[in-house]
Amino acid sequence: MATQIIGARLKALREERKLSQDDLARLFGFKDRQTVSAIETGERRVSAEELVTAVEKLGASLDYFTDPFLLAGEGSFSWRQTDVGPQRLNAYERSAGRWIAAFRTIAPQVGRSAPLLRRSLGVTRHQSYEVAMEAGERFVTEFGLGGVPAARLVEVMERELGILVLMVDAFQGISGAACRLPELDVVLINRHEVVGRRHFDLAHELFHILTWDAMPPEHSEEARETGGNRTEQLANNFASAVLMPVSVLDRFGDWSKADEGELADRLNAAADVLQVTASALKWRLVALDRLKPSMARTIPDAALRNNGRDAAQAVLPPPFSRPFMEVIALAIDEGRISARRAGALLDLTVDDLADLFAMHGVPSPVEL
Repeated sequence: MATQIIGARLKALREERKLSQDDLARLFGFKDRQTVSAIETGERRVSAEELVTAVEKLGASLDYFTDPFLLAGEGSFSWRQTDVGPQRLNAYERSAGRWIAAFRTIAPQVGRSAPLLRRSLGVTRHQSYEVAMEAGERFVTEFGLGGVPAARLVEVMERELGILVLMVDAFQGISGAACRLPELDVVLINRHEVVGRRHFDLAHELFHILTWDAMPPEHSEEARETGGNRTEQLANNFASAVLMPVSVLDRFGDWSKADEGELADRLNAAADVLQVTASALKWRLVALDRLKPSMARTIPDAALRNNGRDAAQAVLPPPFSRPFMEVIALAIDEGRISARRAGALLDLTVDDLADLFAMHGVPSPVEL
């Protein structure tokens, strides 16, 4: 692992400085660039002297090359955001990378290795939106998500698919992200979003995780339930079908004959039951031809916002996740990380860390 990390970070730094492998070979005094290539791919170890040379001549800290609780040159992110500039987004990505890297490093040490095999979804960008919706419907059936799919989606992603799901305190405008590492898949969700938006983001990012190899998503995309490039539209159609499958929508009767005056109330009430946004439900019904587009457009957005309620009444989920906190607790118990360092990693005091374990129902480590 150390060899792979150093090689990946050396490559990232080389590319950031716009250096070729030949440039790096000359800097290290190697005969050819093949030695640099072998280091970057993890096939060749870096000696202590070579590591010192990298620190001195590339102007990077030793921690940059050796700290396991850091993502640099490893992993790819795809963010859902609105009006968040690249500088702020990259800064938050570095913070999120610390949590992901810590879990990636610690989990195998405490017996929580990632699944050996990854699941994938047989959907490509050249296929129709109907195919994406059908895939969403099948996902609900095959994983037994039940009458309110949103309620069990995190559990299925964590327990059945081995995806790390983290509820995080993100900048305003960041909805969430998917992250792909060679050995780990992660979904981040801004816990301050309304519940229906959180679930839609979760299902949307699930699509990206399951189709990453076939159609890698953009590093940053605008967070919305309709529109976007083709990959994003496929993801939206999949997410809508997962959260609002036809078999579940059938319980809510005929929408085509709904009275215009009561339509907003009906949408808000059904959306509350399904734990989705009323806006997402409206456009899902339009896609299924159960609600006329002309009727959908007559409903003011304000009438559907937060399903007709005050957003201040929302109850937030606790930060991070139970599986994540279980790994941190085991690591502290086994002496693999101190409570103080674990708290610093999560930007918490030791007392706050103890409270967070309690929120997730995880027994506090002996050290606390």
